[in-house]
Amino acid sequence: MSIDELLARTRAGLRRLLPVEAWAVAGSADAFIVDTRPEFQRRSGGEVPGAIVIERNHLEWRLDPLCDARIPEATSADIRWIILCDEGYSSSLAASSLRQIGLANATDVIGGFQAWTAAGLQVIRLATPTRPRGPGEPARGELTRG
Repeated sequence: MSIDELLARTRAGLRRLLPVEAWAVAGSADAFIVDTRPEFQRRSGGEVPGAIVIERNHLEWRLDPLCDARIPEATSADIRWIILCDEGYSSSLAASSLRQIGLANATDVIGGFQAWTAAGLQVIRLATPTRPRGPGEPARGELTRG
């Protein structure tokens, strides 16, 4: 199976969100946007207000409510994790991986951060990009909607 076939199969199992939909859904108490882009992309493009920054290689451990390395928001398998990458490719694979560990509401943003900015949604530019969240670390500096 090629990566394109895997991606198509993966996406068939997701209810992916347009950027505007992701922003609206993330306004609820049980949904979070998770930005998996590396620092250099967040530094050059900016960040999504309120997004939780988690590096891709730590994603499953930080979001699994049964894992000791989880973040405080990972309280239930019912949380709606909305994964954001730069163009919407690796986020689909990441959302699928989360679903495989029992996080059935995981999904991603169609077109990723590039589509987010093209839609004219808010982006913040920080002098120092937000540091990825570590095990048990509460939010620090993520903005709230408003």
